[in-house]
Amino acid sequence: ACVCEKNKRVTDCRLENGLCRCQAIGSGVTVDCTTLTSKCLLMKAEVMGSKSGRREKPKDAFEDTDGLYDPECENTGDFKAKQCNGTTCWCVNTAGVRRTDKHDADLKCNQLVRTMWIIIEMKHAERDSPLSPESLKKFFTDTITSRYQLDARYITSVLYENPYITIDLKQNSSAKSSGDVDIADVAYYFEKDVKGQSIFYNDAGLNVNIDNEPVKLEKTVVYYVDEIAPEFSMKSLTPGLIAVIVVVVIAIVAAIVVLVLTRRRKGKYVKAEVKEMNEMHRGLN
Repeated sequence: ACVCEKNKRVTDCRLENGLCRCQAIGSGVTVDCTTLTSKCLLMKAEVMGSKSGRREKPKDAFEDTDGLYDPECENTGDFKAKQCNGTTCWCVNTAGVRRTDKHDADLKCNQLVRTMWIIIEMKHAERDSPLSPESLKKFFTDTITSRYQLDARYITSVLYENPYITIDLKQNSSAKSSGDVDIADVAYYFEKDVKGQSIFYNDAGLNVNIDNEPVKLEKTVVYYVDEIAPEFSMKSLTPGLIAVIVVVVIAIVAAIVVLVLTRRRKGKYVKAEVKEMNEMHRGLN
């Protein structure tokens, strides 16, 4: 037996040629414990763990199901391009994020579209003074390359705009080699670490320590950019966005109406002015 240091959501661990190999919970796929496990297998293991109730939870605990579903994974650990929940289906990208409207089971997802750019945006707690941008960049670059084994060339930017920290991970299909970890897997591990839900064995999560000072992160949001634009219709837009679009349209219509009325008023003024001039001319005669 052995311990899978990179993934605690496994079972039946064994040593093979000096390397620890385990079965991913929920899928039974063998994972290599020397590297990160794919996000698809991790999500499946999390859903299966929640369903089975194998971990005892406090009575007041509730599940954070934001973005979590029971995915269909390829034997390689990749997401299948088409995902379904009963009779409702949708297409996903390589990060497992929905990129189309939800349809019935007849939906066709011809390819698994690559997520080539992941933007991780964080906000730190209020501070008396801003952090050092250089120290912050060094901390996150070193952490991502050592803890998550991502080649530094895929970390294209670490930007600090007090209190926001933005990390750009870019990795298109032509740049990624077979031995490279995927930026989607890195972002998933990172997000769980920040939330204190580390996937690493016997690990409390990520301690952000910059210039020997602990930094508390209050909020983390992850954005995905695909090699092919997503296919959402107006129906899938949020009510807030629709409201903004309606307001913009109303504003444009209102501007056109004001312009037309203004021109009409100017026209009447010109005509009145000409009429008065003619009457004055006749009076002089």
